[in-house]
Amino acid sequence: MYKKIDLPEELVKESLNVLESSIRTGKIRKGTNEVTKAIERQTALLVYIAEDVSPPEIVMHLPLLCEEKKIPYTFVPSKEGLGDAAGLKIGSASIAIVDAGEEKMSLTNLTNKIEELKK
Repeated sequence: MYKKIDLPEELVKESLNVLESSIRTGKIRKGTNEVTKAIERQTALLVYIAEDVSPPEIVMHLPLLCEEKKIPYTFVPSKEGLGDAAGLKIGSASIAIVDAGEEKMSLTNLTNKIEELKK
């Protein structure tokens, strides 16, 4: 069973900023199917999951899969916010960073903060 943590608002903003920056110089996977594949192949560095997905069963397996593969994940309040951060015109239920590009250090710092909160 996974442990859902509520991130402080500033950490949510930081995580979305890292996502926005990673898009410019790195690579992402968007949509639950692509994100699931990235987790299973262990290419995902950080997984974002929107909290307002309906029905929740669409993304319910992602935290468990991330825990199993030891991949950090975080929840964000909305699909629209997640889609905006990824530069999409529509919302996205989940996104994975597979290459942080120039944001490697920022991503490492962020994942360390997220993992620390889970303890």
